[in-house]
Amino acid sequence: MKSWCVPPKANAEFVWRMEDVLEVYGRPFDPECPVVCLDEQSKQLIGETRSPLPAEPGQPAKVDYEYERKGTCNLFMMCQPLGGWRHAKVTDRRTRKDWAECIRDLVDVHFPGARKVILVEDNLNTHDGASLYEAFSPDEARRILERVEFHSTPKHGSWLDMAETELSILTRQCLDRRIADSAEVTREVAAWEAERNEKRSRIHWTFTISAARTKMKHAYPKTEPATNQLATSS
Repeated sequence: MKSWCVPPKANAEFVWRMEDVLEVYGRPFDPECPVVCLDEQSKQLIGETRSPLPAEPGQPAKVDYEYERKGTCNLFMMCQPLGGWRHAKVTDRRTRKDWAECIRDLVDVHFPGARKVILVEDNLNTHDGASLYEAFSPDEARRILERVEFHSTPKHGSWLDMAETELSILTRQCLDRRIADSAEVTREVAAWEAERNEKRSRIHWTFTISAARTKMKHAYPKTEPATNQLATSS
């Protein structure tokens, strides 16, 4: 059985955040205010207990069924859907400080010329301004915050974050196998990223506010028809 995030019924909080994100996705490309999506995922590190048998013509490589767990690493995926750019940062952990350093990289390294980065991400409790104040001085935290406009996906709505799509592609094309250490993950991710960025591969998003109001009608609260509130004079 496959698990799905089922949107709630008649939930104003959900539809507000959903439409907010969809409005952002509907904006035209603006290099001064790039729309960037961010998501994160853990990667289990697994080592071999016996050397694999190399691939032969017509035969895939063979690995032993036994393996050794070697902890985990974390991947922060940042992508600009309309620009065909993405960057995956591999870290040992997924703390507030790790997230804060990703946000600083966004504004100082990846988009230094942007007036403001429009950031879409899920609503984890580490994804807020408090993380920046924990990681940096107040002046530095405030400087970074003034360069970012935050938009959070709703609960049960992580599929609205296009960086999740990029993580799925990365896992399927690059990481869906045993990898023993974070250094190798970093090398594999960098090679995948370079090839995909060279192709300027974009995500073609077609789900709009209009489509949401039709296809996800059950998620919208029922409201009374609008009435004319203007008083008439006799």
